[in-house]
Amino acid sequence: MPKLIVATRAGDELTIDARPGRSVMELMRDYGVPDLLALCGGSRSCATCHVWVDAEFAGRFPAPVEDEDELLDSSSHRKPTSRLSCQLQWSDDLDGLRVTLAPDG
Repeated sequence: MPKLIVATRAGDELTIDARPGRSVMELMRDYGVPDLLALCGGSRSCATCHVWVDAEFAGRFPAPVEDEDELLDSSSHRKPTSRLSCQLQWSDDLDGLRVTLAPDG
C-alpha cells in the first residue's frame, strides 16, 4: 500500500497507509496525527492544516488557488513548498510523499 510520511511538530515521523480519493489532511486526521487541527474540515477557510511538502513532490500538485494562497500568506511560517494539506489530493503515484506540519501561526 502507498505510504504518506508525516513529520510532526515534535520531530516524530509517522508512516500512514494512504488510499486514493482522500486529501492528505483527511489521511492525517483519520490517523490521529498530533497537532493537526484541520478546524474547517477541508473547506479552505483556515490554515490549521498547513504543511511543508518535500521539494521533490512539490511540483506534482496543481498551484494553490487564490484562497489557499491568501491563507498561506497569513502564516508567519510560509515557505516555498507550503500548502494546505486539505487541498492536496492523494493518488498512488505519491507513494513516499513526505510532509512536515508547519508551526501554528
